[in-house]
Amino acid sequence: MILDAVFPPDPRVENEAVSLIEAGHEVFLFCLHYGNQLQSEIVNGIHIKRYVSNKIEYKLSALAYTIPLYTMCMKSKIANFIKLNSIEVLHIHDIRIAESVFYANKKYNLPVVLDLHDNTPEVMKLYPHLQKFPGKYLISPKKWKNKEEEFIHKSDKVISVSPEFINSLVRRIPSSKNKLVLVPNTIRESFYRNYNIDKVIADRYKDKFVILYLGDTHTRRGLLTAICAVKKLKNTISNLKLVIVGKNTTDRILKQEVERSMLNEHVDFEGWQNIDLFQSYILSSDICISPLHRNLQHDVAYANKIFQYMSLGKPILVSDATAQRRLVEHNNTGLVHKEKDVQDFSDKVLTLYHNEKLRNELGHNGKEFIENKFSWEQTSKKLLHLYDNLHS
Repeated sequence: MILDAVFPPDPRVENEAVSLIEAGHEVFLFCLHYGNQLQSEIVNGIHIKRYVSNKIEYKLSALAYTIPLYTMCMKSKIANFIKLNSIEVLHIHDIRIAESVFYANKKYNLPVVLDLHDNTPEVMKLYPHLQKFPGKYLISPKKWKNKEEEFIHKSDKVISVSPEFINSLVRRIPSSKNKLVLVPNTIRESFYRNYNIDKVIADRYKDKFVILYLGDTHTRRGLLTAICAVKKLKNTISNLKLVIVGKNTTDRILKQEVERSMLNEHVDFEGWQNIDLFQSYILSSDICISPLHRNLQHDVAYANKIFQYMSLGKPILVSDATAQRRLVEHNNTGLVHKEKDVQDFSDKVLTLYHNEKLRNELGHNGKEFIENKFSWEQTSKKLLHLYDNLHS
């Protein structure tokens, strides 16, 4: 496995690696370090091999398909990794490092599995530094999209995270259809079976009606919609709390809106918290949300948070971003609001607030869905099948 980032944490990489190890494979992980981690160690059975990097390389990674410096730097490290560990198959995590892998692999001609975690070229369009000078002129999402297509053609198999993402790739590259494999970002059974409740969190929210958000809080995740809805909802739900667990550099925008609207009593910014506390936050909530803005990335990807919410029996309220809307409606696990629509968001919250029976029913459906169909133990079977049938 090739990952151009530090490890841990990366839940997807770890889940895939551990499942392959449990199925009898030996997994070596190429990743980076910045001088403060062991060069080599075994974590959960994964043979981790860390290669030193630095801030200059990190910044060059954004220019990977503008100038080839990053690709050349990584190529030699990957070639060393392949040689020293007698690698038999290369599993690339996302496209930023993909060209380096294909260059390094020219000598070895190993089978390649490309794992697309995100619709990266579309996500890039949303980055703040690509909206202004110099990033706007130096980094081209169109070039990254062309590279993505090139790498899909070169790979033996391509893993994607949602049916919607796979369908979009088939429309773009019809010849890729037979090499595409669906492996969604789902959660392990241990998340909803083995956990401890944090009494401090439970006590803090026991008398509140809690709307919970977990994860990256960038404005494109839709939290301004939820915050503006609190202005309306607090008049009906006096004990309302919007609890936000996560952070992003755009948090100042969210906090300014809370201050301006005098909502400090009703909105808690918890920042990043240890994942071991997620179950306590979820179980202390009444409704869990994913109010994503619609775009070409959000329409084809699932946020992992919705599976965490459902696994613990909570009703969810999601925007009409295509992938999450279909999943929620098809399995009757929550309600859907129009993206960025404060009134519709508020109306759906009130529907759930006034109907405890509905909340319980939707929560039960979500829990059943995860336990019976959509835990990692279920969805990873396609990954194992891929490797059982991948011939060197």
